[in-house]
Amino acid sequence: MEISAKMVKELRDATNAGMMDCKRALQETGGDVDAAKEYLRKKGIAKADKKADRATSQGLVGSYIHMGGQVGVLVEIACETDFVARTDDFKEMVHNIAMHIAAAAPAAVSREEVDPSLIEKEKEIYAAQMRDEGKPENIIEKIVEGKVGKFYSEIVLTEQKYVKDPELTVEDYIKSVIAKLGENMQVKRFARFAIGE
Repeated sequence: MEISAKMVKELRDATNAGMMDCKRALQETGGDVDAAKEYLRKKGIAKADKKADRATSQGLVGSYIHMGGQVGVLVEIACETDFVARTDDFKEMVHNIAMHIAAAAPAAVSREEVDPSLIEKEKEIYAAQMRDEGKPENIIEKIVEGKVGKFYSEIVLTEQKYVKDPELTVEDYIKSVIAKLGENMQVKRFARFAIGE
């Protein structure tokens, strides 16, 4: 059976699971949405968002230095217990996210950390471009909102396409690890250093 984007979106809206997890669940269940929900529940992915309010007072600070020492990253990722922080899966995730930050150079962990004046400036630029192209005022706002959303997906860590699997966002990748290890996890902060920047 052909799994449509609409089916994937509906399952994602219902479960908050990642897109690829939803697609996989639908493929495994022959397109049966209810069975796919059950599949995700069994896998634990649908529960990842329910863990988001749990306190994260443990974790690790990880580092990654790109070959040649030209780019370096420190990242703090928190979890609920020191037991999980010591697991190979958690350590691997910390390393992978540090490597992603080195490659993708995000500006912030989340939208809330992005300077509002930067977003206003981008909106002004996009609106001016649309006016120059002769777009009607009534649709400029919608176009600008779409462009701002794309801008966030380029500069916000959790919304960026994960470099090791561009089918996922970094948030989707983190949720997959949450589902596997059964604890809330959050990227708290990071610092990226590059020679000449």
